[in-house]
Amino acid sequence: MDIKDIQNLIKFVSKAEVSEVKYKTKDFEITIKTPLGGNEVSYVAQPAMYQQAPQQVAPGHAPAAASASPEKAEATSDDSKYVTIKSPMIGTFYRKPSPDKDVFVNVGDEVSNGKVVCVIEAMKLFNQIESEVSGKIVKILVDDATPVEYDQPLFLVDPS
Repeated sequence: MDIKDIQNLIKFVSKAEVSEVKYKTKDFEITIKTPLGGNEVSYVAQPAMYQQAPQQVAPGHAPAAASASPEKAEATSDDSKYVTIKSPMIGTFYRKPSPDKDVFVNVGDEVSNGKVVCVIEAMKLFNQIESEVSGKIVKILVDDATPVEYDQPLFLVDPS
C-alpha cells in the first residue's frame, strides 16, 4: 500500500463518519481513528482533518463570494489594516489551556508582544502560541478544537 492509497483511505474514513477503521493484509496493517471515536485520536487521522480544512476556509475568501456580498467586500478591505497572527505549525487549535480553564483571549482583549493567545496541539504536545504584536484582538478566525495548517491566519489584531 503506497501513500496515495493511505490518503484515499483516510479521505474515505473521514467522509464515512466512522470512529475507527482497521485495514489488514499479509504484510501491512493500518488503524485509523477519528474524533468520533472519543478521547483517543490517532495521529494518522489528523491528515484527513487537515485536508478538509482548506476546503472549509476557501469559500469565504473566494473573490466571487466577496463580490457577491458588499458587506464581505467591505470587511476584507478593512482587514488590510490589521496584523494577522498565523499558525506556526500544523495541529489542532485550542483557545483554552485546558477544558476547565478560561480562554486565553477574546475579541476586544488587549494583547502584548509575548502574550499567549492560544495553544496548538501536534502529536500530543501542546505548543503555546504567543502574540508577536501588541494591540487589540479584532477577530478570531478559527473555531476552538479545529485543525489548522501551517501559516493559517488565527487572529486579526489592530495594532493602533
